[in-house]
Amino acid sequence: MATLYRSSAYIGEFHARASAAASLLVGDEFEIILVNDGSPDNSLDLAVELTKQHSNVIVVDLSRNFGHHKAMMTGLAHAKGDLIFLIDSDLEEEPEWLLRFDEQMKQECCDVVYGVQESRKGNWFERWSGQWFYRLFKALTGLALPENAVTSRLMTRRYVDALLSHHEREIFIAGLWYITGFDQRDQVIKKHNTSETTYTFRSKMSLLVNSVTSFSNAPLVKIFHIGVSISLFSLIYIAYLVVHWLFLAKPMSGWTSVMASIWLLGGMVISFIGVVGIYLSKIFSETKQRPYTIVRKIYAQQKD
Repeated sequence: MATLYRSSAYIGEFHARASAAASLLVGDEFEIILVNDGSPDNSLDLAVELTKQHSNVIVVDLSRNFGHHKAMMTGLAHAKGDLIFLIDSDLEEEPEWLLRFDEQMKQECCDVVYGVQESRKGNWFERWSGQWFYRLFKALTGLALPENAVTSRLMTRRYVDALLSHHEREIFIAGLWYITGFDQRDQVIKKHNTSETTYTFRSKMSLLVNSVTSFSNAPLVKIFHIGVSISLFSLIYIAYLVVHWLFLAKPMSGWTSVMASIWLLGGMVISFIGVVGIYLSKIFSETKQRPYTIVRKIYAQQKD
């Protein structure tokens, strides 16, 4: 199962290699599900053409671009096999890993085998930002996600069913993979660099905010602790001013520090209101119960 977004250059080779790997494993008893996540190129046309030539190819066309994580969850919901292999279609991850993952799954009797990069790809900023993403996420949520994990993972039916039992609309799929539990084992792989990443710095920051607020109330707790600390400090400072006025009888100077304190506290208050607003917006989104994706059409050959 794979998603499509600006994938036209890779679809043909991806299908050929994925089919060859699956055939070695299960013969003809497999299906390839491709989810078109509103791709602006001709990925959909190429994928639909594959459905006409191969009865085991199914294309799920979403009504617009909903995002990589939501598209993956939609594809998993349409998968019917006892084993599901999730992978990106841009060939940075090798379809042939299916055989290695299956061998490890059989040897270790686990429910999930996922790939972990031996070294993170990209320039220094991409590696640095990825490293700090995991550190900040762990610090704010307490969840130790596997670092440098890739999309590719082989999963059992019972694990996928459990994963799909999560019904939130704001999806951070790496967090869902982790909290679903079961016996998950990693395998070190080498990810190729065939295309520019579609995750900009802005999208990475948005992902961090969404992931933290989806899996932890730690920011709200920290706001409370900071507020209590500031209140205690203020009470101590007020007591100091009162003692100073009673016994020294000198006017206090320091308008610069007063204005700096006002600006500091004003900025903190606005930031804290923003954090609370993010949580409220998530509650608002979840209570409306809107579907996280909308399927426009499913392309597949009719089976007798």
